[in-house]
Amino acid sequence: MRRLWMSLLLVPVLALAVPSAALAASSARTTPTRTLELGMSGSAVKKLQSRLAVLKYYPGAIDGRFGTDTLEAVWAFQEVQGLPGEDYVSSAMQRALANPRAPKALDRRAGANRIEVNLAIEVLVLYRDSQIQLISHVSSGGGYYFCSPGGGCGYAITPTGNFKTIVYMPGWVQVPLGEMYNPVFFIGTSYAIHGDTYVPLAPVSHGCIRIPMDIAAFFHTLVHIPGEPVIVRG
Repeated sequence: MRRLWMSLLLVPVLALAVPSAALAASSARTTPTRTLELGMSGSAVKKLQSRLAVLKYYPGAIDGRFGTDTLEAVWAFQEVQGLPGEDYVSSAMQRALANPRAPKALDRRAGANRIEVNLAIEVLVLYRDSQIQLISHVSSGGGYYFCSPGGGCGYAITPTGNFKTIVYMPGWVQVPLGEMYNPVFFIGTSYAIHGDTYVPLAPVSHGCIRIPMDIAAFFHTLVHIPGEPVIVRG
C-alpha cells in the first residue's frame, strides 16, 4: 500500500480528473467477491460443506456453520485449485466448486493405497483402491534454522521421497521438539504426520507434516500401520 500511495503522489494533478465510474469499474475487476466467510451460518454454508465433503475435503459436521473445520477444507480446496489462500469463499472459488480439478497424482506406481503429500501446495491426499478418500491441508517444514533443546541444530525441512508408515502413537506424544497429536511416523520416530493446534497456510513445522486436529482424530484409522506408502514431493 505504501508504494501505491507514493506513486499516486507523483502522478500529476490532472490524473485526478479520471471519471469516478471508471475507477469503480476498475475496482470491481480487481476486488474478489466474498460469497461466504468464517463465522457465517445458514443453508448456503451447509451446501458448501456438502459439496466439499463429496469432493473428499473434510469440512467437519455438515451443520451450516462456517467454523475452523470448514475453513481448513476451504484452504485445501483453494490450494488444489491454485486459488489464493483466503479465509472466505470467493466467487472464483464458487465457480471452481462447480467444475473442480483433482489433485495431481504424485506416484501411482506406489500402490492403490497410499498417502501423497505435495509440499509445493501443502496438501495431503489419501488414496484407497486408487480413489481419493481424503484431501487435507497441511503445514510442513518452514525452512528456518533452529536448535533443539536436546542438542543439535539444523534447518526445518520435510524430507522428500518414498517412505512407509511405521508406528502410530495415540494422544499427545512428547518429543524433543515439542508435542504431536496422534502421530503416524514414517521416518523412525522423528518425522510423522500428526495433528497440531496450529496448521496455518504457511509451512511452519520443524519438518513433520502437520494436519488439522479434527482430521488427526481419525486419520490413523484410514491408513495401514505399518506399511502404508507415504509419498512426499516438493
